[in-house]
Amino acid sequence: MAMVSTYCPQFNGLRRSCPKLDNAQPQSFLQHINSQLRLSSSRKPCRAVIAMAGSGKFFVGGNWKCNGTKDSITKLVSDLNSAKLETDVDVVVAPPFVYLDQVNATLTDRIEVSAQNSWIGKGGAFTGEISVEQLKDIGCKWVILGHSERRHVIGEDDQFIGKKAAYALNEGLGVIACIGELLEEREAGKTFDVCFQQLKSFADVVPSWDNIVIAYEPVWAIGTGKVATPQQAQEVHVAVRDWLKKNVSEEVASKTRIIYGGSVNGSNCVELAKQEDIDGFLVGGASLKGPEFATIVNSVISKRVAA
Repeated sequence: MAMVSTYCPQFNGLRRSCPKLDNAQPQSFLQHINSQLRLSSSRKPCRAVIAMAGSGKFFVGGNWKCNGTKDSITKLVSDLNSAKLETDVDVVVAPPFVYLDQVNATLTDRIEVSAQNSWIGKGGAFTGEISVEQLKDIGCKWVILGHSERRHVIGEDDQFIGKKAAYALNEGLGVIACIGELLEEREAGKTFDVCFQQLKSFADVVPSWDNIVIAYEPVWAIGTGKVATPQQAQEVHVAVRDWLKKNVSEEVASKTRIIYGGSVNGSNCVELAKQEDIDGFLVGGASLKGPEFATIVNSVISKRVAA
C-alpha cells in the first residue's frame, strides 16, 4: 500500500477520498489515476508544441477589471501596440465598459477586445446593464462570464451565468467561461464537484463550444498573490478536459482551450505554461503592465519543441 500513500497527497483538496480507492491494490489504483489524469508520458504532443493536450491555439486574456483612467489606458494601449508578441497566441484584453470604445479604436488589430460582462438578453429597461448587441456594435469579440467576483460579490448563480453565455454565443460573441472553487471548498475536497457543476451550467444551455474558452480560476488565488502550483492547476485542467470528454464529446474536449487564472505574472507563467493541459492564461493585475503582459503572452515559447 506504500504506492497509494505516495499518490494521495496530490489530491488533497480536490475531492473526498474514495473508500474503494483507499482499499484498492496498488496496481489498480495506478491504473485508475492513469485513466483519469492521462499522464503526460502516454500522450503524444500536438502540432508544433509540446505539453499541450488540446488542439486549440494558446490563448491569453487580460482582465483589467475596474481599473484605469483615460490617461493610464492610453499609456497601456501604447505599450501593447509596441510589444513584440509571439504569433501563435490569441490575445484578448477586457477593459472597463467605459473605455471599451477608446481601446477598440486605438489598439492594434493583433489584440482583440472583450467585455467583462453582458446581459442575459436584448437591451431594454435594465438599468446598469450592457447588451451583447451593444458590445458587438463597438467591436467587442469576446465577453468574460462567470468570473468569481460576479458569482461571489454580485451574487450571480450558475443558471443565470449559463443563460448569459448561451445568449452571447447565439449572438456571435465568444465567451471566456470562468469556473473555480473557494478556499473552503478546496479544503473540503469539493474542487471537482464545484467545477463540474459550474461546467454543467454551461453545457446544459450553450448552442456550441466552438467559441468558448474555459478559464479555471481558483478563487483563493485571485488577487491574493497565492498561485496554484503548476501541478495543482494541471490536475484540475485534466479533470475539466475529462469531464468535457465524458459529458460533451471527445472533439470538444480536444478543441476547447482551458486556461488558468489566479495571480499569474511574468515570474510564474513559464512553469505554468509548461503543463500539458494549460492552454493559456486569464491575467488580472499583471495585465495592467504592458511589458509584463507581453512576457506572459510570450510564455507560449515554453511549449515549443526544442530544435
